[in-house]
Amino acid sequence: MLKIFGGPSRYIQGPDAVARLGETMALFGSQAALVIDSYVLEVHGARLRKLCAASGVDTHVLPVEGEMTPASIQDLCRRAAATPASAVVAVGGGKALDSGKAVARALHCHLVTVPTVASNDAPTSKNYVLYDEHHNLLAVEHMVFNPTMVLVDTSLVATAPAHFFRAGLGDAISKKFEAQQCYGAGGPNMYNGASTLTAQLIADGCYRTLLADGAEALAAAGSGQPTAAFERAVEAMILMSGLGFESGGLSIAHALTRGLPRIDGVGHAMHGLQVALGLLVQLELERRDDQVLAGLEDWYAATGLPTTLKDLGAHAIDDAQLRVAAELTLKARHAANFDHVLSVEELAGALKRRAG
Repeated sequence: MLKIFGGPSRYIQGPDAVARLGETMALFGSQAALVIDSYVLEVHGARLRKLCAASGVDTHVLPVEGEMTPASIQDLCRRAAATPASAVVAVGGGKALDSGKAVARALHCHLVTVPTVASNDAPTSKNYVLYDEHHNLLAVEHMVFNPTMVLVDTSLVATAPAHFFRAGLGDAISKKFEAQQCYGAGGPNMYNGASTLTAQLIADGCYRTLLADGAEALAAAGSGQPTAAFERAVEAMILMSGLGFESGGLSIAHALTRGLPRIDGVGHAMHGLQVALGLLVQLELERRDDQVLAGLEDWYAATGLPTTLKDLGAHAIDDAQLRVAAELTLKARHAANFDHVLSVEELAGALKRRAG
């Protein structure tokens, strides 16, 4: 395989970064589709539209509500196509950003992402996820290119409740270990290429930053006052994590998000919390002889991340559910990016040891 590295063309982060929205959108024309979470629209919509208008950009509002199903995305893209928009700005959490990606792909235009939470690394990624009406994952789709620009207003992100930030920590902390496994196994990254050393180093930097600053940054979440530690952690959770997983590759921790929802009570747990537990399972399966797993469990305790299936909301766990979860996980593309071929029995056994 050829080595392939990808990412957004420009990343802007800091307090009140959203003030740059108008001049940013003006780079792409005078008409923009505003794909936005309905709650964010109510709270911040007027300011966002005013910022764009001040730079001569008309916005065509496309609120995002309900589950992100193929039907809902098809309807959203149809409504976007009926506007004269020449670019898309997506504002909100992961669902709104993913919806914006689908619209930008359909319109063949530039995308600017403006996350309002740091619960995952969707802002920098070209990937977006489709679900059925019951929030079962159906498919992972891809834009041709990553978002053109990413605006991360840390004053805005710092207003989001701490549980979103905690989920972001869980999603990001796995990337070093997943990228390592993908690299070692010679597996493909999200561009169907081999990982570059650059991506591996970024994933490692993400891990080191979160160990150093994650717990302190979490204390600032929800305050609306970003601290220096918060700024560093947000960069790790959005930029480093996004580049690390997409160009470095994924492994068991993310593959488990295909299977874990089939365990009663786990399906409603946030993506990042599922990944956090998945990482502990992956590290156990790696049969490591160092102290990384023990050290991470201490960090999980400091940040409130789950260490058992019970922590994720599981109840009445039985062997049949664990086996189904293991079977679905091993069907995921990323499960092959591992240092040995896993059996259903081996994976189900590791999940059972994490039952709690």
